[in-house]
Amino acid sequence: MESEFLGLFRNKKPILGMIHLKGDTDEDIYERMNKEVQIYLDNGVDCIILENYFGQYHNLEKALEYVQGLHLDIPYGVNCLNVDPMGFELAGKYGASFVQLDSVVGHVKPRDEDTLDAFFKLYRERYQVLVLGGVRFKYQPVLSEKSVEEDLKIAMTRCDAICVTQDKTGQETSMDKIIQFRNAIGDFPLIVGAGLTPENMEKQFEYADGAIVGSYFKENHVDVGEMSSENVKEVMDKVNEIRGKL
Repeated sequence: MESEFLGLFRNKKPILGMIHLKGDTDEDIYERMNKEVQIYLDNGVDCIILENYFGQYHNLEKALEYVQGLHLDIPYGVNCLNVDPMGFELAGKYGASFVQLDSVVGHVKPRDEDTLDAFFKLYRERYQVLVLGGVRFKYQPVLSEKSVEEDLKIAMTRCDAICVTQDKTGQETSMDKIIQFRNAIGDFPLIVGAGLTPENMEKQFEYADGAIVGSYFKENHVDVGEMSSENVKEVMDKVNEIRGKL
């Protein structure tokens, strides 16, 4: 039986295109965001995620309002960095299919895990939105006293798909970590959150169900670059080749 999260997408092995909201002014951010959304749509990206990686909260809210107004036939999600409750709020207000949270377990002191568990129960009941949650995610503190496998079991009660990365933005996620996560969570949805390329995609997709791509889509494959339609097409051509073999 297919999971609710993977059921959002028309295609297997979905590519979730990240929009970082880069720009020097509000006007620049919105103009660039508009162009990036169109590049994604033109190249058949399966989903869009809006994140305040460069922009501020008000930029993220306005970007979501814009995307909602497009009435897309693909899902979109939101990641409001560092303030998880506002991610839920924005997803609910602007019709996002899911909220991405960089960590759902192990990033707080053990004494605070009970509070964190209560947060997820409260907000998941309050907002009817799916959750894509990170475990041992890039840049997140690891304060857990449990094993990775134990924390993954907890994560499966707090989110609808688990996101795995290595240590930095754009850094390739190791096969060892992807396989470790897959072995621990069984057939629960697993999304690679960083470092996917046309070269490593086939190997990673033997275990992962999809991937978020951001930096690779930029010129020179770095987060500060301008989005390259050619890079987006390269990734989508490769994933479509893989899909043809499934």
